[in-house]
Amino acid sequence: MATVAEQFIEVLRQAGVRRVYGVVGDSLNPIVDAVRRTGGIDWVHVRNEEAGAFAATAEAQATGRLAVCAGSCGPGNTHLVQGLYDAHRSGAPVLALASQIPSAQIGSGYFQETHPERLFAECSHYCEAISTPEQMPRVLRTAIQHAVGLGGVAVLTLPGDTASKDTAVPTGEHDFLVRKGIIRPPADQVAQLAGALNRARKVMLFCGAGVQGAHSEVMQLAHKLLSPIGHALRGKEWIQYDNPFDVGMSGLLGYGACYEATQEADLVLLLGTDFPYDQFLPGKNTIQVDDDPSKLGRRTPLDLAVHGDVGETLRLVLDKVEQKRDQSYLDEMLHRHTRALENVVSAYTRDIEKHMPIHPEYVASVLDDLAADDAIFTVDTGMCNVWVARYITPNGRRRVMGSFSHGSMANALPHAIGAQYGAPGRQVISVSGDGGLAMLLGELLTVKLHRLPVKIILFDNASLGMVRLEMMVDGFPAYETDHEAVDYAAIAEAIGIESSRVERPSDVRTVMERALAAPGPYLLDVVTDPNALSIPPRITPQQVKGFALSAGKTVLTGGVGKMLDLARSNLRNIPRP
Repeated sequence: MATVAEQFIEVLRQAGVRRVYGVVGDSLNPIVDAVRRTGGIDWVHVRNEEAGAFAATAEAQATGRLAVCAGSCGPGNTHLVQGLYDAHRSGAPVLALASQIPSAQIGSGYFQETHPERLFAECSHYCEAISTPEQMPRVLRTAIQHAVGLGGVAVLTLPGDTASKDTAVPTGEHDFLVRKGIIRPPADQVAQLAGALNRARKVMLFCGAGVQGAHSEVMQLAHKLLSPIGHALRGKEWIQYDNPFDVGMSGLLGYGACYEATQEADLVLLLGTDFPYDQFLPGKNTIQVDDDPSKLGRRTPLDLAVHGDVGETLRLVLDKVEQKRDQSYLDEMLHRHTRALENVVSAYTRDIEKHMPIHPEYVASVLDDLAADDAIFTVDTGMCNVWVARYITPNGRRRVMGSFSHGSMANALPHAIGAQYGAPGRQVISVSGDGGLAMLLGELLTVKLHRLPVKIILFDNASLGMVRLEMMVDGFPAYETDHEAVDYAAIAEAIGIESSRVERPSDVRTVMERALAAPGPYLLDVVTDPNALSIPPRITPQQVKGFALSAGKTVLTGGVGKMLDLARSNLRNIPRP
């Protein structure tokens, strides 16, 4: 007769799960042994359960399928928390197994006792305990359906002694939901949306990750409305390519004329975005379209809330929208966008061959040139987010993954591990900061152990650059943000990962070509300028005062790379009705 642990793994296998990320030990032993004896599913050993949760998140995002991580009782559970918050807020379908102390000891203050059903409640759609064999396999299948159906995390607690018991219910077969239906908005909402779009003279479209799969429909609507299109960071990869209406990105990492277009529009149409920074939104004259009703209106007051899939909603409304003729608003925003980029682009082009430490903007620009057309970039939180947002050019095939909603440090390398497992034939590039890499440095060992061909491009400024900027904005002098330089290439070499350290800008392109062409993992440690900071597109008087108090001789740059070329091209080819 099979054990509960064996049944658990068999249900995962039926759900299409191919691996479990985690650290083996004690209360997980029955599960780990069941993995060992079950074909078609593997255990991926990581150095920290947090990294296992990050890896599962990226695999789920790369494949669209359920991914799984696990942590043993006590500390193994608590290590999972950071990565699971990231997964849940990113909407990645992840199942976490939080194994538990012996069931008879629960509630006694036993060694390593925690209460996972409380611990994970806030970062999951479903968090339940399996205390008897009779609950299997139904509870596990329910958990899987929550993760896949709602998009996010489900957590199951399982004591090791329960996992070792014989099953009480046959496993059988089960059809899991793997493709969700498309939400069609009510007809009256479509009619109201069309009416509002027709009445407004200046309409601006602001796009988030929810426009995935709706690029054509958004372009058709923009052409009819003669609307500039801006985007949030998570929307960039889905909307900026092949987009003659582009006016850049809004938010703290933003650039171009997106903020101005948002403020000067008669009507802003939010499409599939849960953009959190309400200070960048007009706070009025706004319509939102989203397939998640809980997101409607939670960032800004709405004139109309439309519950529906973005693509389906636009397909329904396009025939009802009248072609606008006055494109002065679009022309003006495209010109402002180009001027904004021209004013700052010299930050990364001036004296490149002489500037030391190296401009990080230049490194990101070279990476954009050399990376594969279908590369997956995983990016650390902090200044790396800025350089990727402004310099990596989307094309509809590249992917960019990061902790964009949770904002966790140290995510890039573990994300890259999961992305490489999920997409083994694609180039996976971890765009890491030295602060993030150092925090989970042990995952270099994971990359080496599993011989994953991940390429690590390290922006090494010996500083917590984003924290430094935040201090300056608040008027504080930078304190405890800088630290001694570390030769991470030497560390990687000691581990057995091929590596290079670059300090001269003239060497960047040649060495990066070698790094990206390497058959196995490679760490490129680029020593970059810690004073290269990014100015947001909107600076308040309070922020100006903060900079004045703290900046001194610090160089503040806002380079935007090849976005200037794109903007100039759009000006030459302004869409005509």
